[in-house]
Amino acid sequence: MLNTEFFESEEPGSKALLIVLHGLGDSSAGFHWLPEVLQLPRMNYLLVNAPDTYYGGYSWYDFTGNEGVGIERSRRLLFQLLEQTRDRGFPAERTTLFGFSQGCLMTIDVGFRWPERFAGLIGVSGYVYQPERLIAELSPVAKAQRMLFTHGLQDPLVPCVKVREQVKALTEAGLNIDWQEFQKGHTIDGEAEMKIIRDFVRAGGA
Repeated sequence: MLNTEFFESEEPGSKALLIVLHGLGDSSAGFHWLPEVLQLPRMNYLLVNAPDTYYGGYSWYDFTGNEGVGIERSRRLLFQLLEQTRDRGFPAERTTLFGFSQGCLMTIDVGFRWPERFAGLIGVSGYVYQPERLIAELSPVAKAQRMLFTHGLQDPLVPCVKVREQVKALTEAGLNIDWQEFQKGHTIDGEAEMKIIRDFVRAGGA
């Protein structure tokens, strides 16, 4: 069971939902600023803590060892979370997954395997775990998913050139990924990047 924080929309009864997956060593508290910055009054927010503790924060998997064990465990937990949010009345077609760094990897890993189409997938400053395996395990609706994937040309932790090649392989396999590069490091690049994210979410119906 994953620990979460829920922020209700300004518009009563809205079923639009943004699920936020943080990066390594962060927590749900690291994204408390997001609702105010995005300025989407119909959006509910579910900020999720990763399952493993990591130097005062949390992680989705152990990047220093066999990362696949943690990734596959976290995938199962996120599948359970998506089932719970659906049962609470938030359908996939009104739900957007948003992930930064490790959370970006989990957004891709889960989003293109989930059997229902989301309103959108957003990944920032992450990479793809085993692209060939992901392509082999795509859900029947994966090629109908929309994804915005942003990355920094000066990212010292996840080199842009490597991720660009991974995304190329996914798009050649038929996935609908909007790849955007920024002059930034391993971070979110202020309002310039937030505007692209906001516009992408609105295009999904938020």
